[in-house]
Amino acid sequence: MIRKAVHFTYKAARRIVVGVVGATVLLLGIIMIVTPGPALVVIPIGLAILSIEFTWARAWLRRLRESISTRNNNDLGQRAESHRQRVTND
Repeated sequence: MIRKAVHFTYKAARRIVVGVVGATVLLLGIIMIVTPGPALVVIPIGLAILSIEFTWARAWLRRLRESISTRNNNDLGQRAESHRQRVTND
């Protein structure tokens, strides 16, 4: 009985600590959008910390990764097409 109470307390404490640390990092990243700083690096780090305990953060991080991947693939395709046009025109 005592072990169960200690386990619950540890789980609750871990969830609180992860929530506070992750929310702080995420908030700093959001602040960095309007102030100088690497917001595009800090925001995913905050979401990654929060995703340790929270499924909503995991979903947001997955969506962010997919949008970055899609954007990079589109840019790569455009660069390849631009290169093909330059090569064939020369």
